[in-house]
Amino acid sequence: MSKFHSVHPHILPNLEDWPIYKLAQDRQEFIALLEEEVMNKFTEKYGDDLDKIIAKTIYLEKKRCKDNPWKIDPSNEIKYWHAIGKEFQNSKLTDNPEIKNRELLQKITHRYCEEILGDFKIKTFKFARRFLTSLFKRLFTAAADKRHLLWGSRKKLYEKIKVQGAIDKVRSLMQKGTVVIVPTHLSNIDSILLGYAMDGVAGLPAFSYGAGLNLYDLELVAYFMDRLGAYKVDRRKKNPIYLETLKNMSKLSIERGVNSLFFPGGTRSRSGELESSLKMGLLGTIIEAQRSMYQDGKDEKIFIVPLTMSYNFVLEGKFLIENHLALTGREKYIKTKDQARSYRKFINFFWKLFSASSELYLSFAEPMDVFGHKVDTEGNSYDQLDKKLDLKDYFMINGSMITNTQRESVYTKKLADKILESFRKTNIVLASHVVAFTAFKILEKEHKELDIWDLVNLNTKALNIPIAEFESMVSSVWEELKKKKASTLDKYSEMTIQEIVKEGVANLGIYHDKKTLVLENGFIQSQDFKLLYFYHNRMTHYNIGIERRKEEQEELILE
Repeated sequence: MSKFHSVHPHILPNLEDWPIYKLAQDRQEFIALLEEEVMNKFTEKYGDDLDKIIAKTIYLEKKRCKDNPWKIDPSNEIKYWHAIGKEFQNSKLTDNPEIKNRELLQKITHRYCEEILGDFKIKTFKFARRFLTSLFKRLFTAAADKRHLLWGSRKKLYEKIKVQGAIDKVRSLMQKGTVVIVPTHLSNIDSILLGYAMDGVAGLPAFSYGAGLNLYDLELVAYFMDRLGAYKVDRRKKNPIYLETLKNMSKLSIERGVNSLFFPGGTRSRSGELESSLKMGLLGTIIEAQRSMYQDGKDEKIFIVPLTMSYNFVLEGKFLIENHLALTGREKYIKTKDQARSYRKFINFFWKLFSASSELYLSFAEPMDVFGHKVDTEGNSYDQLDKKLDLKDYFMINGSMITNTQRESVYTKKLADKILESFRKTNIVLASHVVAFTAFKILEKEHKELDIWDLVNLNTKALNIPIAEFESMVSSVWEELKKKKASTLDKYSEMTIQEIVKEGVANLGIYHDKKTLVLENGFIQSQDFKLLYFYHNRMTHYNIGIERRKEEQEELILE
């Protein structure tokens, strides 16, 4: 396993040299270029027959405004789309409806460009850097010192945010091309932690990253995101003009050398599982950008860096698992609010993190090129036989470099498979994951006749495992993880199973009001089976089974 890294010096100490700052300086020029790109895409695909695309967009936007309005929406949103709809109807009565349709397409595209594209302010970035450092340090010191002596002994904040993996190679590649970080996604605080770690530990320039529009409900968060390189992603908008604008924004910014970060799974993992499928849309823009750069005579390459994030406890775990159960059709109501949208819960999460012997883990995987090939520190690509590759060959047909959408969709699928493979390889299994997995498997084994929805609604008395037996079963699971060469923490090799179980149970119990697992009178119990299911899911991709000795049948008590 790679060692955990200390602070690196910045590869670009002057913030004015950062690609994201240069993009912000040319914001209006970039928007004009983006509009032109989108217009050309639709004209090439539909010619003068744009009316169906515009009509579909107007219909879906009116429906969104009516069925799913958000506080963050512009105050004139409904009026705007009614006006666009009226203008569209009137265009049918003109002598040149095709010209009017192009004008409408440009008007809609411009609105989306202004909405999506963020900004980057150096003053705001420096303030955010100082603010987060101060906040985290105060929370850490106050939590460690019962007398709240805020500026006591200086302990590095990075002791709580552990970073490992191919950081040195990523730093080298960022000076030779454009880097796209593709992390796993569990919590809305992922972006904050990633940004803080990459700036403070890895010494990397700020990344452009997509942020769900729902996060902008918090005014303070919205203020910072608007000025720190985030671009807005409104997942309610499924119309073709918005999606094309979003994809081309990603493509063009990568072409300009802006290092990017986006969550390829598309959203937080509501089940708690490691991603098993990825969204092809934004991922495909990486392939498009690389081909387009070659067509423009540029030799720069794009490098993909998968990154896994491992938490002992997740801020909005309760909300996520109930949301998952609702989406799978058996839970009638979602009772829990999304805790990541509460200042109090946000502060409480970090307070619990800093006050306990618990850490967050970020693992940088080996970088790859846009086709999933391994690369060296100089950015050269190699196949499985270590033969050096020229990526331009992948875009050639009969000696010419051309655009082939069908072929590039195959490349995108192969890249997605390589990223998923990397996630599974670099995912860090924590003691909390192992004990949650083992306990839920025992519950599942004892109640085979129940489906998952009835299982999580059992009375919590249904789980009552003698600690010695539980430790024995955890030991069996641990041995299976070793056989599968799962990535764990080095410290576990020096710990007994009893110590691993104790740490896992303790870390699961730090944050949530109801304890996911608890040791009571020599027995392992749970106060919340839904949370237990959520944390268990982090290990399901290892396909580990368990066997438990037959015991007296305990009476089932359904809620």
